[in-house]
Amino acid sequence: MSLSQPLTILFADVSGSTKLFETRGDLEARRLVSAILGALAEVTGRHGGRVIKTIGDEIMCTFPGPIQGLLGSVDMQKRIAHDPSFAKDKLAIRIGLHHGDALIEDNDVYGDAVNVAARMASLAKREQIIATASTLKLLTNAGMLRTRSVGQARVAGKQHPIDIVDVQWQEDTSNVTMVQRAIRLDGTDAGTIKLVLRYRGQVLELDQLSPPFTLGRDTNSSLMVDAEWVSRNHALIEYKRGYFSISDRSTNGTYVKLGEDDELRLHRDEVHLRKSGVISLGQTMVLNPDHVLYFQCGD
Repeated sequence: MSLSQPLTILFADVSGSTKLFETRGDLEARRLVSAILGALAEVTGRHGGRVIKTIGDEIMCTFPGPIQGLLGSVDMQKRIAHDPSFAKDKLAIRIGLHHGDALIEDNDVYGDAVNVAARMASLAKREQIIATASTLKLLTNAGMLRTRSVGQARVAGKQHPIDIVDVQWQEDTSNVTMVQRAIRLDGTDAGTIKLVLRYRGQVLELDQLSPPFTLGRDTNSSLMVDAEWVSRNHALIEYKRGYFSISDRSTNGTYVKLGEDDELRLHRDEVHLRKSGVISLGQTMVLNPDHVLYFQCGD
């Protein structure tokens, strides 16, 4: 049975876990990640929330209202930052949250609010909490929380960008670095970061406000690449945490060449797109000369 109700959706994931597996080994890294997720679950319960699921190094929670979710997110950051067993491995978390109508079904949660909260988490940097401004506006007394606007962000399925805020949880914020803004606050082009894509005569331009850009054989993709070795939903390019990245979602992998570096194969992984380079879906560039995608990042 499905039930729709307003909830605060929170996503938190561990920053630094990839390097942890490289330096500490799978067993110890998994133990530390599980310990962090366990600590986050404990904080969730203290604030009246519920853990919906954990996926790898990420946890998804719900709270009955914005104040529980926001205070819970602050306590999550403090809990991880003040634990020496996590600090020595330079582990931290990033959090995104949003309050809105969600569909509860089979002990899981779906809907627009979930998508928005996940987008907020993708924008957050380590030791940061990003929330929608609309969530803050629902509080009757927001004076207990320090926040600052970081502009707007695009969310897939939304016609217009939404206002977002950084929830400051550190006791001493004198050393907090301002978040790189993901938008044009004054409506001008100043400070816009662009990604130019060139494919078989097409020139496509993305900026910080562009929605996630899909590549694949599916006709509904932002860029359709019609080749038998390309998956229907092959890869995704999006702006998050201050830069454009490409993530592979395919069977055969995605090949990326950054500048003069060697060609890199991604498989269910992502990489930060820097300066200029070439992307090839499903096969190496040598085997796939007719379907390579050229990119260039710049201001």
